[in-house]
Amino acid sequence: MQPLLRSVRVLDLTTIVLGPYATRFLGDLGAEVIKVEAPDGDLFRMVEPSRSPGMGAAFMAANRNKRSLAVDLRCPEGQEILKRLIASVDVVVHNMRPKAAARLGLSYDAVRAINPGAVYCFAPGYGTDGPYADAPAYDDPIQAAAGAAAINADDRGEPRFFPTIIGDKVAGMHLAIAALSGLASREATGQGCCIETPMFESLVSLLLLEHLQGESFEPPMGPMGYARLTSRYRKPFRTSDGHISILPYNAAHWRSFLDLVGMTERGDHLNIDDPTERSLVIDQLYQLIDEVAPRRTTDAWLADLRARDIPCAPVNELADLLRDPHLRAVAMFPAYDHPTEGRMRAVRSPLRVVGIDDLPDAPAPRLGEDTGAILAELRYDAAEISALSALGTVRLAVARPGGVAEAGDDRG
Repeated sequence: MQPLLRSVRVLDLTTIVLGPYATRFLGDLGAEVIKVEAPDGDLFRMVEPSRSPGMGAAFMAANRNKRSLAVDLRCPEGQEILKRLIASVDVVVHNMRPKAAARLGLSYDAVRAINPGAVYCFAPGYGTDGPYADAPAYDDPIQAAAGAAAINADDRGEPRFFPTIIGDKVAGMHLAIAALSGLASREATGQGCCIETPMFESLVSLLLLEHLQGESFEPPMGPMGYARLTSRYRKPFRTSDGHISILPYNAAHWRSFLDLVGMTERGDHLNIDDPTERSLVIDQLYQLIDEVAPRRTTDAWLADLRARDIPCAPVNELADLLRDPHLRAVAMFPAYDHPTEGRMRAVRSPLRVVGIDDLPDAPAPRLGEDTGAILAELRYDAAEISALSALGTVRLAVARPGGVAEAGDDRG
């Protein structure tokens, strides 16, 4: 944890991946993040593998550096807790559709009436001004709608989803940026604000940065799609014993590569020194790499290409990342002891801060782990907290025999 946001308090009303990924950024930067969950918990808690119910590996990865408050916001007592929370925070974050948020007293107008200075950030599936505003949204349909599945088609032209929840994570990054931008604006103006970061628009923005191409102009100067990226020869190339990424990018790279493979004259023929002309024959150049790559082993290619400073990389499997010498050198996968889940391994924040010492990350909380403490901070006394627990309005986590904690052991 880098304590850059140590004075910021965030009310996190998000679930699954998009919102928790966004608020994890804020927690990793030192903000106090209060994760509000229904008494049954965030559904993502139950995704396996796990050592104990409700503490799945992916949930823990998305929810470190947070506190857990388990409360039913649908009842009057839960609404009172929510109002006290809103009054106490700097940032309110959710990833609900606006109508669902309004039913829970979480519209921007409702939040602003309680806390005019709040930075209010939310990530619906689709922008609220469009005809899809009320449609449910998850990563797969968003990838389909945004063109991601089509642009990732296989050799037969069949669309494929990226095997990662890219729509959620791209929107999550935008949501985190929105929160930080809102805080900067409030620092300058003293005013709160509302920022919307829809999943659909976020992924479209990501993809069309380079792929809008000819349609950038009116009238259009050509089709959409960045030719270098859509070339069927842009791929990991097969070597004699595996695969490799080879990317001569500028003229010097291509000259050096063609010299390495004994085809120097091809550079003159294809006019590779001119970047515009080179872009027009990029498919031929990539095809050339495809033809010569099987002549050497992966290691031989890596040695020769690196000696010439030509961009290249081995094609790692996911498991190879844990053994990668660079990632090991930068301690990308720190081990830690979770107080209830035992020895664990994490993927640290990629950020490095010079001049401020890092603090240890707080492990992902058990459901309701901080309910009692947070309610006490909101000026509920012990008798009131006990009564709320007995009603089922809140859920507390207490220690079981043997020191292992479980959420809700003391519910009435």
